Amino acid sequence: MIKSKQNLNLTHESTTLAIGVFCNHKHELFNQLDQALASQLTTLLEQELISTKLKDITPIYSLGKIQSKKILLVGLGKTEEYTLDKHRQTMGKLAKETQEDLTIIFETFATDNVSIRQLAAIAAESITLASYKTDAYKTEKNDKKSIQFYLASNHDLSEDIKRGIIYGEATNHARHLYNEPGNKLTATDLANYIAGFAKKHQLEFKIMEKPEMEAKKMGGLLGVNRGSTEPPKMIVVNYQGNTQSSEVTALIGKGLTFDTGGYCLKPRTSMNGMQGDMGGAASAFGAFEVAVRLNLPVNLLLVIPSTDNMVSADAIKPGDILHMMNGKTVEVTNTDAEGRLILADAITLAKELGASRIIDLATLTGAVIVALGSETTGTFTNDQEFFNQFAKASKFTNEDIWQLPLFPRDQKSLRSSLVADLNNSPVGKPGAIMAAAFLKEFVEDTPWIHLDIAGTSETKANHDLGPKGATGVMVRTIGKYLETTS
Repeated sequence: MIKSKQNLNLTHESTTLAIGVFCNHKHELFNQLDQALASQLTTLLEQELISTKLKDITPIYSLGKIQSKKILLVGLGKTEEYTLDKHRQTMGKLAKETQEDLTIIFETFATDNVSIRQLAAIAAESITLASYKTDAYKTEKNDKKSIQFYLASNHDLSEDIKRGIIYGEATNHARHLYNEPGNKLTATDLANYIAGFAKKHQLEFKIMEKPEMEAKKMGGLLGVNRGSTEPPKMIVVNYQGNTQSSEVTALIGKGLTFDTGGYCLKPRTSMNGMQGDMGGAASAFGAFEVAVRLNLPVNLLLVIPSTDNMVSADAIKPGDILHMMNGKTVEVTNTDAEGRLILADAITLAKELGASRIIDLATLTGAVIVALGSETTGTFTNDQEFFNQFAKASKFTNEDIWQLPLFPRDQKSLRSSLVADLNNSPVGKPGAIMAAAFLKEFVEDTPWIHLDIAGTSETKANHDLGPKGATGVMVRTIGKYLETTS
């Protein structure tokens, strides 16, 4: 729980206090607290027993001089170097390390560069992210008591806190979906989860079943699903936040609930963790949730094609031909390049339903990890102005992206099949680029951004904003893009 607190009396506050300490500036509230503690803070600083290094947290005890028994001195470094992301990381670490209800004396974290309201929203977002846990299926849990966080300020920060919590919770919901094991989250389970959200918020939605997919000739999604005993789902949710506009942004997420690679079977080490191959769907849904819960004045279409990619006597094989929804034929040369097949039908459907621009997300290629590592999302676009606006949002959230190229020769490489219009995975060509070029064949002229989150969708280590595992990457960036451009 995170709440705003006004009219704080430093000497009569009963919860633990957290106060920010810059190395080159002492806030008036710091001085007031120091005076109440008989200059104890000044003495400890002079003796270098309080660290002002960024994210260092020094606990001290009031020894009865004020009502609060414990004070956390939080190092912030230099005022001019304290950025939004440093604030984000600091708040996350503070939330992870505290063991009791905490009142954060918020003005002491503020600088002249950023409004206190913006800092409050980021603080609420970060505390929410840092509080996320992944122990849902452990029978013995480390039950940490629920902690109350208060952001104490002269301002009423309630609305800013609410906005930050929504960003944090939506990201955590994306993390939850990603982390769910394949036997706990099938395409049907994913559809039911999203339908539950749509019903709660009274949104128009449709779960397209296999017979309708067959009628619409969705050969990509149906083809990938052929090896599975689980039925495929095409999940569509509509949010109309601006009835005066005809502009509709489609958020399309790859919903592979488990990927064996099909007949191009993955090795054991690569197959581990493939329940997360629906990370694109999880993040698309998370971003959609942000817009809905903030009542943003935008029109959105959430489109998620979902299945698993399994091996059976009926599974697609290398050399098979698929007929896609838009009429094009595809030679499947790699059954482990399945994500682009299901996304292609989703893109065609989104356009049919009126999408005027498209953002798609997918854990699509290992090649993007080779190119950019695990901290930068690979991006492609056919509309530079659209991309430039999106890039501004990514800088605000500190979710790094890097634009990769698409050339006419890449589209030519896809047309190398002797028996079909397209080859789904040309041999010897750059993998991430070929995947994006394949999607572009179906996007055509619709303004489009493709986000390959294969490297950034999860992390292998605990960090200030959460545990190892799913990151919910791009939820906050897409949400911020929609918020700032609406």
